[in-house]
Amino acid sequence: MRGAAFCPKTRLALAALGTLLLTGCATFSPDGGLGRVDAIVQERAGVSVQRVQTATEAARARDEVERLLAQPLTAESAVKIALLNNRGLQAGLAELGIVEADLVQAGRLKNPGFSFGRFSQGDEREYERTFLFDLMHLLTLPKRSEIEQRRLAQTQLRLANEVLRLAADTRKAYFSAVAAQEAVNYLAQAQAAAEAGAELAARMARSGNFSQLRQQREQVFYAEVTAQRARAQQSALAERERLNRLLGLNGRQLAYVLPERLPELPARPQEAASLEQLAMERRLDIQMAKQELEALANNLGLTRATRFINVLEVGYLNSNSNAAPVKRGYEIELNLPIFDWGTARVAKAEALYSQAMQRAAERAVQAQSEVREAYHAYRTAYDLARHYRDEIVPLRKKISEENLLRYNGMLISVFDLLADAREQVASVNAAIQALKDFWLAESSLQLSLNGSGAGSVPLSAGIPAAAGAVGGH
Repeated sequence: MRGAAFCPKTRLALAALGTLLLTGCATFSPDGGLGRVDAIVQERAGVSVQRVQTATEAARARDEVERLLAQPLTAESAVKIALLNNRGLQAGLAELGIVEADLVQAGRLKNPGFSFGRFSQGDEREYERTFLFDLMHLLTLPKRSEIEQRRLAQTQLRLANEVLRLAADTRKAYFSAVAAQEAVNYLAQAQAAAEAGAELAARMARSGNFSQLRQQREQVFYAEVTAQRARAQQSALAERERLNRLLGLNGRQLAYVLPERLPELPARPQEAASLEQLAMERRLDIQMAKQELEALANNLGLTRATRFINVLEVGYLNSNSNAAPVKRGYEIELNLPIFDWGTARVAKAEALYSQAMQRAAERAVQAQSEVREAYHAYRTAYDLARHYRDEIVPLRKKISEENLLRYNGMLISVFDLLADAREQVASVNAAIQALKDFWLAESSLQLSLNGSGAGSVPLSAGIPAAAGAVGGH
């Protein structure tokens, strides 16, 4: 039997060949792990994710951003710019390279060790050469690679969720910026009407045809509308800057043009049927929780397998001296579980698994609640926006037309006409806010169906203070 065994040189050659075969499988992917993230985002948001690393890629991204900014900005083009130009997102995508490098490293064997010793005793010289190889690392290599593969998959899901959240935040910032700009324009009309009323009231008061009290009411209303317009202008600036930050814009890029009006309300709202089930199937945080459970279960198996064998190394020994024949053999180094039997590590792994299981169940309950809340806000915002569009604004328009006829017939004063104009502008402003609330709620609903971090969408208060027409005329 001993004569049939491989000689040491043959065994070393086979070990080296096996090492080359195993390490040859541990390679980097062509897309750096971005392909799966891009596929998830395209499926859920209809946009592509690109990682900008080289100077060529940066120039190509800059050209695309300039092309999109050359036209009036839309919600879709804003999202595309954010995914290309947001530096925080690009920094997050760089984590894929870090995790993939760990995966490749986990699939490679540790470098073997070699030791050389020279000993002398009188005229005797002894030379000892030892080749060490971490056998335990080799035996656990598939498990370790599987663990790192799961970690990469979790990172891809987390980054895809961050991309979807950035897209939703960009849409919200876009709709808020457009609505704030539109509100400024309508408040400018209200200010003009208030200014005309204040000037007319001052002239009539000087001629003795208007009481001092009524003139002061018109003046204070004009002052209040002027303050409201200043606040609206600051709000519009803040909303635009929030959008700028998400888009990663600066310099001459800031001169982009926003549309004058928000997009129209859809013909019909999205139905609520099976939304909770859809969220359980599509939400990335639910998928991440499931993968965490699988990873911990896999790690628990590895912990149990290595609870006794902490270190297992195999070494080939070659020793010779000038006074004795060459000695050859091997040695195995094994840590004995005398003091540490590995029970603490196993108990910790089991506790971590139980903890992750409870958190996954909690995440599912929260996700279902978030979807219900998001849909209720979405449907309420839709109904309110439709109510303003179909009821309040048309009625205000009819009232304004009727008052204009009455003014032409000298049945009402110019102050009544101005007060009606202010109320109409205030109603239109409230309709703008209601439409903005709908688009914000729609963005939150889509994010709640696909990922986490949607948050609640508070509805705007009713008609702003500019609606307070001066009475007593």
